[in-house]
Amino acid sequence: MTAFGYFLSCEEFTPAQLVEQARMAEEAGFTRLAVSDHYHPWNDAQGSSPFVWGVIGALSQVTRLPVTTLVTCPTVRLHPAVVAQAAATADVQLAGGLRLGVGTGEALNEHVLGDRWPPFGVRAEMLEEAVAVMRELFTGEVVNRRGTHYTVENAKLYTAPENGELPVYASAFGPKAAETAAGFADGLVTMAPDAELIGRYRAAGGDGPVLGGVKVCWSQDRERAVETVHRLWPSELLPGELAQVLPTPRHFEPSRPCAWARAAARSQTVRPPQRVASAWRQSTAGTMRAKYGRS
Repeated sequence: MTAFGYFLSCEEFTPAQLVEQARMAEEAGFTRLAVSDHYHPWNDAQGSSPFVWGVIGALSQVTRLPVTTLVTCPTVRLHPAVVAQAAATADVQLAGGLRLGVGTGEALNEHVLGDRWPPFGVRAEMLEEAVAVMRELFTGEVVNRRGTHYTVENAKLYTAPENGELPVYASAFGPKAAETAAGFADGLVTMAPDAELIGRYRAAGGDGPVLGGVKVCWSQDRERAVETVHRLWPSELLPGELAQVLPTPRHFEPSRPCAWARAAARSQTVRPPQRVASAWRQSTAGTMRAKYGRS
């Protein structure tokens, strides 16, 4: 059965605004929350980027809804042992309501310590190993591990998930990533309605929940909506792997050709509400178990 949640955009709003949006979302009838996890916003116009684990702690004081990170990168900027502690603490605060969404990340957020930004194949390998490290730590047992990418010595989470487990959902933007996610994650995250991608995940043995996100720009003036999308979310229209390799918000600024405003106008982001709802219904039919929308 499809469930509808509300997406909290850390790139656009302050911590106080995010907490208030979460409270209002629960009052409005949404049944779950998702929250982005970035070090930088996509561009300077968005103007915000709080530390997501502090935000989640505050959310736990105003809402009973489960929360999913969309998505956390536990590989470069943060060691998976550190992410495991943060996620376990958040899960306890949320009374077992955290779903840890993970992905291979973007240079935009992960390069800040001066580490080399690996190619996708290496990042995917790092992510799978990082998830294995975190699963061991979630048990609350002492962990000693020396892997290809990560070493953990005498680490034990004293504040661990109640049953020693925490659901981990993997982000995928292509068929290979979706098939890989079926092998190591408890669910799939995709940021657009994509029945073909979900089908690849299912065919590879993935039987967990699927979370799909749709960003919605609402305005009584359609041209104003198009302008807003072009100003705040041009990254949604980037081709290929550009969004994963550009290192700073400043580098995203030249990627705003005027044609993208027309591309935004053709996308479902600024379609009439009836057409957006129709797209959601088509994407959820028989494939998606959870849906996150933002308005």
